[in-house]
Amino acid sequence: MKLRYNYRLYPDPGQRQMLAKTFGCARVVWNDALAARKVARKMGLPYIGDAAIQRLVLTQAKKTPERAWLAEVSSVVLQQSVRDLNTAYKNFFDSVAGRRKGPKMGLPVLKSRHDHRQAARFNANAFALTGDGRLYLAKIGQVEVRWSRQLPAAPSSVTVIKDAAGRYFASFVIDVPDTVNRLPELDTEVGIDLGLTHYAILSTGEKIANPKWLRRREKKLARLQRGLSRKQKGSKNRERARLRVARQHAKVADARRDFLHQTSTSIIRENQTVCIETLQVQGLARSRLAKAVHEVSWGAFTRLLEGKAARHGRTLVKIGRFFPSSQLCPCCGRQNGKLPLEVREWDCPSCGEHHDRDIAAAINILTEGMRIIGSSGSTVAAGLAGHGINDCGGQVRPGEATPTLAPPATYNAQAA
Repeated sequence: MKLRYNYRLYPDPGQRQMLAKTFGCARVVWNDALAARKVARKMGLPYIGDAAIQRLVLTQAKKTPERAWLAEVSSVVLQQSVRDLNTAYKNFFDSVAGRRKGPKMGLPVLKSRHDHRQAARFNANAFALTGDGRLYLAKIGQVEVRWSRQLPAAPSSVTVIKDAAGRYFASFVIDVPDTVNRLPELDTEVGIDLGLTHYAILSTGEKIANPKWLRRREKKLARLQRGLSRKQKGSKNRERARLRVARQHAKVADARRDFLHQTSTSIIRENQTVCIETLQVQGLARSRLAKAVHEVSWGAFTRLLEGKAARHGRTLVKIGRFFPSSQLCPCCGRQNGKLPLEVREWDCPSCGEHHDRDIAAAINILTEGMRIIGSSGSTVAAGLAGHGINDCGGQVRPGEATPTLAPPATYNAQAA
């Protein structure tokens, strides 16, 4: 299993200048290789192989006056840039042929020097960890690193990143065995219903508040954006204003990332089985709730749960998005049809139980997840005990009652 560890770097002015050259050379090599392959394709020539493209954009290019400055940076970084382009082409071809899972990949595109995020990758031949806790990079020197935790193993590569806020990071790739981070097995299960008012509602009755990271900084971001719009393009004042805006966005992203990691880690540590409903985030992001949907990052949260479950030996069950989790009564299994979003509580007309909409959905997600993995009914019942408003007692798994689409006879409406 390959893991990635990120650390903050603090290069001195000379090292920042060399890093800027390294970023620029890696970008130029990528663009040259991509342009050469595009020209060959337009002329009807065969696809240029990996070895041939390296000779063209590295060995031969360094001998020309226009590209002689490529020799000022580490050749390992430039070779790695060409390998990354080859990987991008391979992903595109595999995606077109159906050999690659996930969304369709497009052709590689040119990189712009005006992008505020730059990166360069160093493999094992071009970096080393020194005894005094610094990171040695070829032709750059020893860079100060803020070690927030120890590396579990020797890294195979490191990517140096400069983000839009002007911060530098070192991203190490670590190869560790699958059994290193396994946690002791537990007998607890949990279902998770994701939302906007509350970020996540657990089948145990716990509701995790939505911190609304972006909303907290909207006023300050709006003021900084207005100041940026008034600055003359190309001026130093505009660059300083852009950095102030980027730093505020970085604070929002850091707070969101920290919350997602802490929440996902807590759920994985406390439960052996986690059941979560998949959502069509792309579709929801085109609705009137687009801003709120983008802010909560449901997709990133699900990916974190999936990765940490694989690392720590937990089971993650994804429930299809068409499962009517918010329409079913967790006690008798009656399906009450689609309810308006403002209805947060309702009474089941069949069994008469009063339900909190979100907690009932989380219980139904857990029940469906345990059914999928073939768990026994007694285990599910034990996991659902003591849920307060939805603790009906008796049967938990919906029985053979015929579902109906009729709306409930009565329900208690509560503001969303």
